[in-house]
Amino acid sequence: MTGRRAPAVTGTTAARRTPDTPGTASTHRPPAPDPRTRGTLLAGLGVVAFSLTFPSTVWGLESFGPWSLVAVRSTLAALVAGVFLLAGRVPLPERRHWAGLAVVAGGVVIGFPLLTSLALQTSTTSHAAVVVGLLPPTTAAFAALRTGRRPSRTFWIAAVSGAVVVLGFTLAESGGALSTGDLYLFGALLVCAAGYTEGGRLAGLMPGWQVIGWALILCLPLMLVASAVTLSLEPVHLTAHGVIGLLWVAAGSTFFGLYVWYRGMAAIGIPKASQLQLAQPLLTLVWSVALLGETLSPAAPVAAVAVLVCIAVTQRSTS
Repeated sequence: MTGRRAPAVTGTTAARRTPDTPGTASTHRPPAPDPRTRGTLLAGLGVVAFSLTFPSTVWGLESFGPWSLVAVRSTLAALVAGVFLLAGRVPLPERRHWAGLAVVAGGVVIGFPLLTSLALQTSTTSHAAVVVGLLPPTTAAFAALRTGRRPSRTFWIAAVSGAVVVLGFTLAESGGALSTGDLYLFGALLVCAAGYTEGGRLAGLMPGWQVIGWALILCLPLMLVASAVTLSLEPVHLTAHGVIGLLWVAAGSTFFGLYVWYRGMAAIGIPKASQLQLAQPLLTLVWSVALLGETLSPAAPVAAVAVLVCIAVTQRSTS
């Protein structure tokens, strides 16, 4: 009895086989996108949205008082968030998360908008941008205290260098003088850094849009009452700029901006995400020129390049 010769494997058949899955056709799948790259893009998009906040607030103050502007913007943003939460049938957060959500609400939904709106009554947008220039290292410091993580020395050198560049640039733009709204601005800096830090922590436990969504819902009862009271006390003079400014700070800055910002922070970490905000004052100055007619110094491109270099270093350093 003679054995049969095994059929020869042709070049075509062999080409179709792979070592891992014999006899099956190989598939060439594109590599999965790096979540950190996507997180950086999302956080950067949030910075762009935030950079429009001060000019939009100035527009909004043409029609509303500072208290009513904040109350109405928070109410509108909460209604938008409520629609998304209902549509997604999102369950209520666990009880252990509500304290953190209250910090987010107090810092970024109420505290920062109110204090900066009060400051912008007497300060220019370029002067108020000092707050944003100091926000990244302040947020990183809050994050280090809250999470116990310590960024590297290279990270801190680049972060402080970028903050110094932004601070020097914005102070030079405002003539180096301190406005009467400085106390409001420094208070806004502290509460916003705390809110960003707690929001970034929560975004690692739940989707980022739910963090800001539930923080807004938490404020809704108070903001509804505040809207009714402040609108009756502060004069309202509706203009096109005023309405557009209100809609942007409500839907663009408060909801959309924080939505992509917290998703980005969850992906790349609080310290690195916070350093992207080093570019925010410069973007704000660009919008101020385009929307408010302010004059931009020739030093702006130089400062922009220096800040971008600092951001690149912080993104490459380990945390």
